[in-house]
Amino acid sequence: MQTIANVHFKDRQLICQGEWNLSHIPSLKQSFVKIPLPSGGEITIDGSQVTQMDTAGAWLLLEWTRQLSNKKIISSFINFPEPTQKLIHFIQKREPHSENLPPVEKLDWLARIGKMAIEQWEEFYLYLSFVGRLSIELLRILKNPSHIRWKALLSSVYKTGYQALPIIGLLSFMIGVVLTYQMGVQLRTYGANIFIVDLLGLAVLREFGPLLTAIMIAGRTGSSFTAELGLMKTNQEIDALDTIGVTPSELLLLPKIFGLFIALPLLTIWADIFGILGGMVMSNNMLNITWYDFLGRFQHQIPVKALLIGLGKAPVFALIISSIGCFQGMSVKETADSIGKNTTKSVVYAIFFIIVADAIFSILFSKLQL
Repeated sequence: MQTIANVHFKDRQLICQGEWNLSHIPSLKQSFVKIPLPSGGEITIDGSQVTQMDTAGAWLLLEWTRQLSNKKIISSFINFPEPTQKLIHFIQKREPHSENLPPVEKLDWLARIGKMAIEQWEEFYLYLSFVGRLSIELLRILKNPSHIRWKALLSSVYKTGYQALPIIGLLSFMIGVVLTYQMGVQLRTYGANIFIVDLLGLAVLREFGPLLTAIMIAGRTGSSFTAELGLMKTNQEIDALDTIGVTPSELLLLPKIFGLFIALPLLTIWADIFGILGGMVMSNNMLNITWYDFLGRFQHQIPVKALLIGLGKAPVFALIISSIGCFQGMSVKETADSIGKNTTKSVVYAIFFIIVADAIFSILFSKLQL
């Protein structure tokens, strides 16, 4: 006959009864919560009426003793059967205690900065190795043009370029409106309304067009590269490609990289058009500059060199976005949160290096007086 597990408190004695096994743990916990314990002192835990105890019951009993100790109540075991005493002692020896754990060394701020710098350098080294392996794979494919995956390349151009046209056009149009408003307020004060054409044209074609397009694509396309490759890696689809003799670089990585390499300059031209269009609309409504006057001054004052400089940045930005996105995707570990972490890192690193590259371009063009 099965004895119901129970516990009650009487005369500073915690009396345990019945079968202390896994199936009775919930009812035992409820019984313990209802016990009116003293505020301190010593009590005894009587196990004479315990008919059976497994590891779950022993663990629960030891957990209660720790709770009693936290309330400054000293407890001791009495009248437990010998097998039960051995089980409790066995569990007690193997439970981790904070006092037995080695102290965790806390690094000071300088050591933490040094550790972070070393980790970033190691990751950058792995990234350079990844780019080197891709370059070798590219040379192999160029020697055998039949290995070029044209369908994958055109699909990448479609996904990274054509499907991004609406959001890039809308963003660029709004940027043109904002720039015209901010600069036009100052120019109108001095009666120099017409010079908005010069400022807007140079700003959009040289800087804002390629830069904002690259940042937008880094968030849209770079993250999708990382998530797609990361999911394929966790599902072991990358390993499956290796087993059938197709390298991931040939089928997945290089088509994505060169698809974006082709698409981003075209998106930059698209962004330039809508950025200028937004400025024209705002100039007409705010500064009373007609579309005819705007376009007439634009073609005479804005050199083709400004457009070419902006377009020259786009392929570099494309290589940065695609290589970082693919690297982070191939670096995904087999854990639940690894895809999310690497996707975030992909976007953050891509935007960071885009801005660094743009700053380098600005210094270089300044030295060359372009």
